[in-house]
Amino acid sequence: NLISQDFDAICISANDVNALQAKLEEAMDEGIKVSSFDSAPNKDSREIFVNQAGTKEVAQALMDAVLDISGGEGQFAILSATSQSANQNAWIDAMKTIMEGDDKYSKLELVDVVYGDDEPQKSTDQTAALLQNYKDLKVICAPTTVGIAAAAKYLQDNGSSCKLTGLGLPSEMQEYTGDDDSHSCPYFYLWDMQGLGKLSAYTTIALINEDITGAKDDKFTAGDLGDYTVTEADDGGTEVVLGAPLKFDTSNIEEMAKLY
Repeated sequence: NLISQDFDAICISANDVNALQAKLEEAMDEGIKVSSFDSAPNKDSREIFVNQAGTKEVAQALMDAVLDISGGEGQFAILSATSQSANQNAWIDAMKTIMEGDDKYSKLELVDVVYGDDEPQKSTDQTAALLQNYKDLKVICAPTTVGIAAAAKYLQDNGSSCKLTGLGLPSEMQEYTGDDDSHSCPYFYLWDMQGLGKLSAYTTIALINEDITGAKDDKFTAGDLGDYTVTEADDGGTEVVLGAPLKFDTSNIEEMAKLY
């Protein structure tokens, strides 16, 4: 429908890395600029990806949180969104690589990766199943806003000793965040949502205006966000990276919950 309406650009977040390739290629063949944000379609389906935070940076933050919250050893599990989600899979793969590459994670055991399909009830059920299947589970890492909120509620309502971290929205996680036995999540991460929206808009405008083509080393100014350089993405395409993930804990969650 968007192609037939002859828009100048389409900016898309992809739930499946490959599903829209034919249509997005058709859009680009029609002269429509295709940018993407949050979760990238494959490199042949876009001209550029606006990455909310570097894949390795997100994975590093999550692995270090698991290491810290677990006390440096024991079992942990990952509660993801869908098995096809490009960003989720990239973060999980990077977490595994980080674990394998550094001895400080050697006492941690990743026992399972489960999928809640970004549905609250299924995410709750998967959390319950993890606790049932792994009696010594210390930490669940949920790099999905729906999953982390569902898991946080289940763990806290049931007084579980298993703790939680991952990627979440401050407004949905405020009542579950605290570094004590009565809260299920000591701290978690996300990125600057307003910044991601802004950078996605500025990047798409830069494509339309032909200030950039999406090629590596292209440079442009994204309004008050500053100057950005296009870099190579992990999949061989190109991207611009907004910045490092933000940490939310008791020191800032009340204020950040007012924003998102």
